[in-house]
Amino acid sequence: MSVDAVEVAVVGGGVMGLATAWELTRRGHRPVVFERFARGHREGASHGATRNFNNAYDEEHYLDLLVRAREGWEALGPVDGEPLLRLHGLVTHGDVDVAAIERRLHERGIHAEILPPTEAASRWSGMRFDGPVLFSRDAGVARASAALEELEKRIVAAGGEVRWQTPVTRIDETDAGVELLIGERRVRADVAVVTVGAWTEKMLPGIGLPRLEVTEETPAHFLPVDGSAWPSFNHYVDTDRYPATVYGMPTPGEGVKVGFHRVGDAVDPDARPHRTTHAEALADYVREWMPGLDPASTSPISCTYTSTDDSAFVLDRRGRIVVGAGFSGHGFKFAPGVGATLADLALDPAAHAAAAFRLA
Repeated sequence: MSVDAVEVAVVGGGVMGLATAWELTRRGHRPVVFERFARGHREGASHGATRNFNNAYDEEHYLDLLVRAREGWEALGPVDGEPLLRLHGLVTHGDVDVAAIERRLHERGIHAEILPPTEAASRWSGMRFDGPVLFSRDAGVARASAALEELEKRIVAAGGEVRWQTPVTRIDETDAGVELLIGERRVRADVAVVTVGAWTEKMLPGIGLPRLEVTEETPAHFLPVDGSAWPSFNHYVDTDRYPATVYGMPTPGEGVKVGFHRVGDAVDPDARPHRTTHAEALADYVREWMPGLDPASTSPISCTYTSTDDSAFVLDRRGRIVVGAGFSGHGFKFAPGVGATLADLALDPAAHAAAAFRLA
């Protein structure tokens, strides 16, 4: 059996794995990323043009990670003449303490202001509001697919590798490091970073993970009916009427993405049905709250969430294996910060992520 040797192996080439590898190259290392699927695949959670760059958090560990992520996004710079973050603003409203979030954002020097519903409706005529609205102009959209392409370019340009269609079937820790089984080959590494999303429990059955639930989520794009301006948004709805919090953002050329957060059916990622759920409720929501969209124009999207029970991420190290998992449908915007944290853990056995992100 042939054996290759690498310094740091990154297993999983979604946004978290690529962000980790990029951060490792910034520190002078040459990681190798192993991804089971082809470039641009749609089997995980990183595909598509846009993700909500939502900064409406009041927990310190998320705000710390957000600040670190923003530094990374800015270091990536513009791609095709446009920043990877479109900061067109974010509105948050509904059954949530917007004043508490506003205070936390102000403490971090992040713009936030509370608007009365009438003023919000005059700014964003395609939406309805029935209470105070938190607006932050320091939020908006991350250009997801463009970010993946740019991260790969940076990794390769710095001497790292991204090996697509290279499935790792087993990871074993040894006295000398870590061994990855890839077909009939073994790859030895000093340390392995595992960011495989929905396949984390299958890949790392003995590492002491919390329960991870994999669900298939089906937000949808809706077409605007006029030229109204669109921010990104969070709406904490009445859950007696709708199944969960609503989020969304404009996606140029596709419409406005609208979705319920974490309502999909539990699935096996290797037998995903690609079944649309809650479509009627989502159209009803658009009809009631978004007069600027055509509720009949729905174009569903399928993606997976891999969620912990409390929606907290897992960022930790056990032996020579580093794991990043459980991003619970709100991880993409944090990717450069997550990558920097996982790189810390890979390079320093004494490093720690925030307590909320550690394994038990």
